[in-house]
Amino acid sequence: MYAVIEQGGKQYKVSQGDTINIELAEVAPDAKSIEIEKVLFVSDGKQIKVGTPYLDGAKVIATFKTEAQDAVVNGPKLYPTHFRRRKNSSRRTGHRQKYLQITIDAIEA
Repeated sequence: MYAVIEQGGKQYKVSQGDTINIELAEVAPDAKSIEIEKVLFVSDGKQIKVGTPYLDGAKVIATFKTEAQDAVVNGPKLYPTHFRRRKNSSRRTGHRQKYLQITIDAIEA
């Protein structure tokens, strides 16, 4: 069984037991799990359900590997470069996005 969920403006294809990094979201410090209710698509191999745009009553339950505040992980380091031609001017800055690491426990449709 797998589902397509939307979190933070991005879509993820998830199945039970997957570990994914999603956009950083507001979570209580003592939270053990998170429920994602923006489910777009669910398939169990025989039957599929497609939402318009979301499925009613469907949700994905995910837990954090560690405490909620420790589940924040850093993404890859990116180096955007700003360059102006004919001005002898260039600038290189660094950016590292933070993600929330979750493990999918159950898909309810």
